[in-house]
Amino acid sequence: MNSLISYLNDNMPVVLSSLYLLTVIFIAILIVLENRSPLKTISWVLVLVLLPFVGIVFYLFLGQEYRKKKMFSRKGLRGLERLRKMTQDQMVSIPQAFVNFPEAVLAKKHLMSLMLSNSNALLTTDNEVTVLKNGEQTFPALFQAIETAKHHIHVEFYIIENDILGNQLRDILIRKAREGVEVRLIYDDVGSWALPRKYINSLKAAGVKIDCFMKVRFPHLTSRANYRNHRKIVVVDGHTAFVGGLNVADRYLNGTKSMGVWRDTHLKVRGGAATMLQVIFMADWYFVSREILHGKAYFHPVVEGNGKLVQIVASGPDSDWESIGQAYFAAIASAQKRVYINTPYLIPTPEILNALKVAAMGSIDVRILVPYKSDALTPKWSTRSFVAELLEAGVKIYFYEAGFLHSKLILVDGVFASVGTANFDFRSLETNFEVNAMIYDEEFTRQMEEQFMADLRQSREVIAEEWEQRPRLEKAKESFARLLSPML
Repeated sequence: MNSLISYLNDNMPVVLSSLYLLTVIFIAILIVLENRSPLKTISWVLVLVLLPFVGIVFYLFLGQEYRKKKMFSRKGLRGLERLRKMTQDQMVSIPQAFVNFPEAVLAKKHLMSLMLSNSNALLTTDNEVTVLKNGEQTFPALFQAIETAKHHIHVEFYIIENDILGNQLRDILIRKAREGVEVRLIYDDVGSWALPRKYINSLKAAGVKIDCFMKVRFPHLTSRANYRNHRKIVVVDGHTAFVGGLNVADRYLNGTKSMGVWRDTHLKVRGGAATMLQVIFMADWYFVSREILHGKAYFHPVVEGNGKLVQIVASGPDSDWESIGQAYFAAIASAQKRVYINTPYLIPTPEILNALKVAAMGSIDVRILVPYKSDALTPKWSTRSFVAELLEAGVKIYFYEAGFLHSKLILVDGVFASVGTANFDFRSLETNFEVNAMIYDEEFTRQMEEQFMADLRQSREVIAEEWEQRPRLEKAKESFARLLSPML
């Protein structure tokens, strides 16, 4: 025994190096066997090799792939089973049911069918859709709707902070709960990590049902830190709902000194789209609380109408497909005239990157608007790493300079619009729980295009010759950030 201890002491560097090498090889084999994309696989193997010990910890916390293992299943929920049956029926009836829609809308039938197939996104036709620009329009409309609630208020946000706006929401929810209105609230444990216990307890004491989405606690941290609920949903009495890019914190209303005004887009919807947002909330609520919501008080019947044609599309680790990512790809790849995109983070998957370049090289007018300033360093430099090759393909890139652009928007051919929570990055398209409203309507899309053009007038177009002259240090930052982007 003494000789063994003596040997270990004399050869400790060799022993540690051997253990490290064996650990790296073992984890590298696990990564390869997970059948990820080659880009992700190579990135993680390089991190393990180039960052001794730190790379292993990094992988354990952020790298494990659970999507294909289905983190949890929503099968068995009666509401979702009925929805699947309705979408299957609708897929069969699309050619007959929508012959009266404009020809431009019918040209996007393939998108409708795709989202019926990959996410059971029921087509709803009786919708009123109101665009809410920035926090100054969104929060007054949101709080006013909550004040009118008679039966229930359902709230789901990635970020809720204990500041002026966060306390305003809390006070309204407490007051409505004391009036006898059912109030349910979901917040994400990572996004709302600073939310104090006192805030949560005050809501519970008033009768609000509040639950955290996937608590991140050791030792479960390694399997849960990666998959966050990035959704922003509010449903009032089943008939009015909100979805978009805004969370609940003062910066979303007032901006910040360093970033300026917070430019964002939110939607208020009434009709079948509100029912579909309720379905998504219902499934999320079941996951955190095991309470099943059912009945007409929560789910208003979906009926045909002459309003906006909307599909509510959800994606996440509980989905069979990367639904929103597939929708983005299909919308870009099938564009006939133009593609306009707003996104705070432009870190596209290889498929979407190729679709953007092919569209631009095929004479489609592709314009992408991203913020000049960013709230996160790695996404900022990673975004910029894609600029040169997109410019080379003919994509027009603009830096928004009037504040921080946080809006998530895609507009195609003047008839299709996507507004929601999903960014054009790996995390939104492959990892997070997200939700978007897909709208097929020329009038609505024209309205959104007008806002897009107004934002362009507050932006600077990136010129290829000038971009090539940027400092080498910036290019190095971009290259390193791009290497990390598939993992973050």
